[in-house]
Amino acid sequence: MNLPNKLTLARVFLIPIFLLVLFLKIPNGKFLAAAIFILAALTDGLDGYLARSLQQVSRFGKLMDPVADKLLITTALISLVALDEIHAIPAIIIIGREFAVSGLRSLAASDGVVISASPLGKLKTITQVVAITAILLENYPFSLINFPFASIALGVALFFTLYSGIDYYIRFRKILRLDNESEAL
Repeated sequence: MNLPNKLTLARVFLIPIFLLVLFLKIPNGKFLAAAIFILAALTDGLDGYLARSLQQVSRFGKLMDPVADKLLITTALISLVALDEIHAIPAIIIIGREFAVSGLRSLAASDGVVISASPLGKLKTITQVVAITAILLENYPFSLINFPFASIALGVALFFTLYSGIDYYIRFRKILRLDNESEAL
Protein backbone atom coordinates (compact mmCIF):
# COMPACT_ATOMS: atom_id res chain seq x y z
CA MET A 1 0.00 0.00 0.00
CA ASN A 2 1.41 3.36 -1.01
CA LEU A 3 1.80 6.42 1.25
CA PRO A 4 -1.20 8.37 -0.13
CA ASN A 5 -3.49 5.39 0.56
CA LYS A 6 -2.03 5.03 4.06
CA LEU A 7 -2.87 8.68 4.70
CA THR A 8 -6.42 8.11 3.49
CA LEU A 9 -6.77 5.16 5.87
CA ALA A 10 -5.22 7.21 8.67
CA ARG A 11 -8.03 9.75 8.18
CA VAL A 12 -10.59 6.97 8.59
CA PHE A 13 -8.83 5.63 11.71
CA LEU A 14 -8.68 9.12 13.25
CA ILE A 15 -12.49 9.39 13.16
CA PRO A 16 -13.20 7.10 16.16
CA ILE A 17 -10.36 8.77 18.08
CA PHE A 18 -11.91 12.16 17.28
CA LEU A 19 -15.28 10.90 18.54
CA LEU A 20 -13.85 9.42 21.71
CA VAL A 21 -12.01 12.61 22.62
CA LEU A 22 -14.99 14.80 21.71
CA PHE A 23 -17.47 12.90 23.88
CA LEU A 24 -15.23 12.11 26.84
CA LYS A 25 -15.50 14.61 29.63
CA ILE A 26 -11.84 15.60 29.73
CA PRO A 27 -10.42 19.07 30.26
CA ASN A 28 -10.09 20.88 26.92
CA GLY A 29 -11.57 17.85 25.16
CA LYS A 30 -13.13 19.92 22.38
CA PHE A 31 -9.81 21.61 21.69
CA LEU A 32 -8.04 18.25 21.50
CA ALA A 33 -10.87 16.93 19.28
CA ALA A 34 -10.41 20.01 17.06
CA ALA A 35 -6.68 19.25 16.75
CA ILE A 36 -7.46 15.65 15.75
CA PHE A 37 -10.08 16.88 13.28
CA ILE A 38 -7.59 19.34 11.74
CA LEU A 39 -4.94 16.61 11.49
CA ALA A 40 -7.43 14.31 9.75
CA ALA A 41 -8.53 17.10 7.40
CA LEU A 42 -4.92 17.90 6.51
CA THR A 43 -4.38 14.32 5.39
CA ASP A 44 -7.03 14.96 2.73
CA GLY A 45 -4.99 17.53 0.87
CA LEU A 46 -1.74 15.73 1.52
CA ASP A 47 -2.83 12.32 0.23
CA GLY A 48 -4.09 13.78 -3.04
CA TYR A 49 -0.99 15.92 -3.51
CA LEU A 50 1.33 12.97 -2.85
CA ALA A 51 -0.65 10.63 -5.08
CA ARG A 52 -0.36 13.03 -8.01
CA SER A 53 3.23 14.18 -7.42
CA LEU A 54 4.54 10.64 -6.80
CA GLN A 55 2.38 9.28 -9.61
CA GLN A 56 0.72 6.89 -7.17
CA VAL A 57 -2.91 7.56 -8.04
CA SER A 58 -4.75 4.30 -7.44
CA ARG A 59 -8.27 2.94 -7.79
CA PHE A 60 -8.31 2.43 -4.02
CA GLY A 61 -7.41 6.09 -3.48
CA LYS A 62 -9.95 7.34 -6.01
CA LEU A 63 -12.67 5.40 -4.20
CA MET A 64 -11.63 5.77 -0.57
CA ASP A 65 -10.45 9.40 -0.51
CA PRO A 66 -13.91 10.90 -1.06
CA VAL A 67 -15.46 8.29 1.25
CA ALA A 68 -12.98 9.18 4.00
CA ASP A 69 -13.74 12.89 3.52
CA LYS A 70 -17.47 12.33 3.75
CA LEU A 71 -17.07 10.13 6.83
CA LEU A 72 -15.01 12.79 8.59
CA ILE A 73 -17.33 15.69 7.79
CA THR A 74 -20.50 13.69 8.45
CA THR A 75 -19.20 12.36 11.75
CA ALA A 76 -18.21 15.84 12.90
CA LEU A 77 -21.56 17.36 11.92
CA ILE A 78 -23.66 14.65 13.54
CA SER A 79 -21.53 14.94 16.67
CA LEU A 80 -22.00 18.70 16.79
CA VAL A 81 -25.76 18.27 16.46
CA ALA A 82 -25.72 15.63 19.24
CA LEU A 83 -23.76 18.02 21.46
CA ASP A 84 -26.26 20.79 20.64
CA GLU A 85 -23.49 22.93 19.16
CA ILE A 86 -25.28 23.41 15.84
CA HIS A 87 -28.83 23.05 14.62
CA ALA A 88 -29.67 19.92 12.63
CA ILE A 89 -30.73 21.82 9.49
CA PRO A 90 -27.22 22.87 8.35
CA ALA A 91 -25.97 19.34 9.03
CA ILE A 92 -28.82 17.84 7.00
CA ILE A 93 -28.16 20.21 4.10
CA ILE A 94 -24.44 19.46 4.04
CA ILE A 95 -24.85 15.70 4.44
CA GLY A 96 -27.72 15.64 1.93
CA ARG A 97 -25.56 17.38 -0.67
CA GLU A 98 -22.82 14.81 -0.11
CA PHE A 99 -25.27 11.96 -0.73
CA ALA A 100 -26.70 13.68 -3.81
CA VAL A 101 -23.31 14.32 -5.42
CA SER A 102 -22.15 10.80 -4.50
CA GLY A 103 -25.25 9.46 -6.23
CA LEU A 104 -24.48 11.53 -9.32
CA ARG A 105 -20.91 10.22 -9.29
CA SER A 106 -22.15 6.63 -8.99
CA LEU A 107 -24.56 7.14 -11.86
CA ALA A 108 -21.79 8.65 -13.97
CA ALA A 109 -19.42 5.80 -13.06
CA SER A 110 -22.00 3.27 -14.22
CA ASP A 111 -21.79 4.99 -17.63
CA GLY A 112 -17.98 4.96 -17.51
CA VAL A 113 -17.71 8.68 -16.70
CA VAL A 114 -15.49 9.86 -13.85
CA ILE A 115 -16.55 13.04 -12.07
CA SER A 116 -13.48 14.49 -10.41
CA ALA A 117 -13.58 16.97 -7.58
CA SER A 118 -13.94 20.47 -8.96
CA PRO A 119 -12.14 23.52 -7.56
CA LEU A 120 -15.53 24.60 -6.23
CA GLY A 121 -15.95 21.23 -4.50
CA LYS A 122 -12.52 21.61 -2.93
CA LEU A 123 -13.43 25.12 -1.74
CA LYS A 124 -16.61 23.64 -0.26
CA THR A 125 -14.55 21.14 1.70
CA ILE A 126 -12.18 23.83 2.98
CA THR A 127 -15.07 26.03 4.15
CA GLN A 128 -16.69 23.04 5.90
CA VAL A 129 -13.43 22.19 7.69
CA VAL A 130 -12.98 25.82 8.78
CA ALA A 131 -16.57 26.03 10.06
CA ILE A 132 -16.43 22.74 11.93
CA THR A 133 -13.07 23.67 13.46
CA ALA A 134 -14.39 27.07 14.57
CA ILE A 135 -17.40 25.42 16.18
CA LEU A 136 -15.24 22.80 17.90
CA LEU A 137 -13.03 25.60 19.23
CA GLU A 138 -16.17 27.31 20.54
CA ASN A 139 -15.45 30.31 18.30
CA TYR A 140 -12.08 30.88 19.97
CA PRO A 141 -10.28 33.32 19.62
CA PHE A 142 -13.13 35.32 18.08
CA SER A 143 -15.25 34.82 21.18
CA LEU A 144 -12.81 37.13 23.00
CA ILE A 145 -14.03 40.04 20.87
CA ASN A 146 -17.62 38.82 20.61
CA PHE A 147 -17.36 38.21 16.83
CA PRO A 148 -19.54 35.32 15.57
CA PHE A 149 -16.90 33.85 13.24
CA ALA A 150 -18.10 30.24 13.70
CA SER A 151 -21.66 31.15 12.69
CA ILE A 152 -20.46 33.13 9.69
CA ALA A 153 -18.10 30.30 8.69
CA LEU A 154 -20.98 27.83 8.86
CA GLY A 155 -23.07 30.13 6.65
CA VAL A 156 -20.22 30.37 4.13
CA ALA A 157 -19.83 26.57 4.21
CA LEU A 158 -23.57 26.17 3.56
CA PHE A 159 -23.37 28.57 0.64
CA PHE A 160 -20.47 26.73 -1.02
CA THR A 161 -22.07 23.36 -0.21
CA LEU A 162 -25.22 24.31 -2.09
CA TYR A 163 -23.43 26.22 -4.84
CA SER A 164 -21.00 23.39 -5.60
CA GLY A 165 -23.80 20.81 -5.50
CA ILE A 166 -25.86 22.80 -7.99
CA ASP A 167 -22.74 23.28 -10.12
CA TYR A 168 -22.14 19.50 -10.27
CA TYR A 169 -25.73 18.86 -11.35
CA ILE A 170 -25.66 21.58 -13.99
CA ARG A 171 -22.32 20.43 -15.41
CA PHE A 172 -23.32 16.77 -15.48
CA ARG A 173 -27.04 17.03 -16.23
CA LYS A 174 -26.58 15.15 -19.50
CA ILE A 175 -25.76 12.04 -17.44
CA LEU A 176 -29.14 12.38 -15.77
CA ARG A 177 -30.83 12.83 -19.15
CA LEU A 178 -29.13 9.74 -20.60
CA ASP A 179 -30.43 7.71 -17.70
CA ASN A 180 -33.97 9.05 -18.16
CA GLU A 181 -33.88 8.27 -21.89
CA SER A 182 -32.79 4.67 -21.31
CA GLU A 183 -35.64 4.17 -18.82
CA ALA A 184 -38.14 5.47 -21.36
CA LEU A 185 -37.06 2.85 -23.92
